[in-house]
Amino acid sequence: MSITEKDRQYLWHPYTQHKTAAPPIAISKGDGALLWDENGKEYIDAIASWWVNPFGHSNRFIADAIYKQLTTLEHVLFGGFTHEPAVLLAEKLMQILPSNQQKVFFSDNGSTAVEVAIKVALQYFYNKGEKRTTVVAFENAFHGDTFAAMAASGISFYTQAFAGMFIDVVRIPVPVKGAEEESFAALRECIRNYQVAGFIFEPLVQGAAGMVMYEPGHLDKLIEICKENQIITIADEVMTGFGKTGKTFACDYLSQQPDAICLSKALTGGTIPMAITTFTQKLFDGFYSDDINKALFHGHTFTANPTGCAAALASLELLQSTVMQEHLTRVNTKHLAFQKHIEKHPKVSTTRVLGVIFALEIKIDSAESYYGNLRNKLYHFFVENGIILRPVGNIVYILPPYIISDAQLEKVYQIVEQALEIA
Repeated sequence: MSITEKDRQYLWHPYTQHKTAAPPIAISKGDGALLWDENGKEYIDAIASWWVNPFGHSNRFIADAIYKQLTTLEHVLFGGFTHEPAVLLAEKLMQILPSNQQKVFFSDNGSTAVEVAIKVALQYFYNKGEKRTTVVAFENAFHGDTFAAMAASGISFYTQAFAGMFIDVVRIPVPVKGAEEESFAALRECIRNYQVAGFIFEPLVQGAAGMVMYEPGHLDKLIEICKENQIITIADEVMTGFGKTGKTFACDYLSQQPDAICLSKALTGGTIPMAITTFTQKLFDGFYSDDINKALFHGHTFTANPTGCAAALASLELLQSTVMQEHLTRVNTKHLAFQKHIEKHPKVSTTRVLGVIFALEIKIDSAESYYGNLRNKLYHFFVENGIILRPVGNIVYILPPYIISDAQLEKVYQIVEQALEIA
């Protein structure tokens, strides 16, 4: 039996309706921006495998760091114990994150990083004896699949089966161009009508919504409103973190600083599942007490896994290298040139670029569902042509590994342009 045939017998895939979905493609090897399937067909991974592989597949520098750590200490429990890789990683992050971040909490993935942040926001006020039980989030947000993260997400088909089971979340419009004042007014209205504990947001780019982008100054205003009302602000940098927007963190574009930041995906360069939520000293102090019941009772078996920490340290070293920063600039320049070329195409409605993120919206006559016919037709066209892209409805986005070559990028652009003819 082939890998794909055995997969069909045993496995259950994410975001998949197995009765109607095509068989998965069995990948056997990866190198740089390329992947090969079990039959030897080559693909350009133009979305860095769900945004986690900024330095390419099978990166030797990260692999060597992982190997070295595995031969020293592969894992140790983090309850009552600590280790050097966790301390070094926390110290390194404190040097590059917004200056108000002081404490690091480890978990397993982006969703759990968000889960931790929301639990901290709610329990912070509980510990103070103050009743605040509502979280504010953007419309069409996506923060993950665990329950609090899912509650904060606004894409209904992900969450509709669980309606009525969530924490209290109120949604406000994203402050995109033309909707800024509406967004500010909606936040103030929420504060008047609800006991708001926290405001969670994807800074500057809503990834799963189709790379929806908005300006830093407008997010600054929303954070400022929250600070005036002692509301905890949570930046979900799971997608945007570690260079995607052109800066190390999307929050680096802001003048205001969030109270908590969620990190994962590119944290370990696409090697080992790991997540981090960072907090201000003030939030940490809200749990610091002689009363054991005020502690944060949250943890994961592989919390602060030393091997994952070693991978993250190597990943950060790569990110901060001159060569990688030049790659970020190069990819952004290529995106901007392609945007200029394609934005007047008769089938293109809008285009947008930020850092290494490119997105275009295809003109359609009627609403296109997230996994609708157009999306599926485009997805299969890309795969047939050796490009891994996952359109969101009628929105095609490119978010490649930073090390992708100019020739590979040009092929991606060429296939995207060809895809417009079948749209």
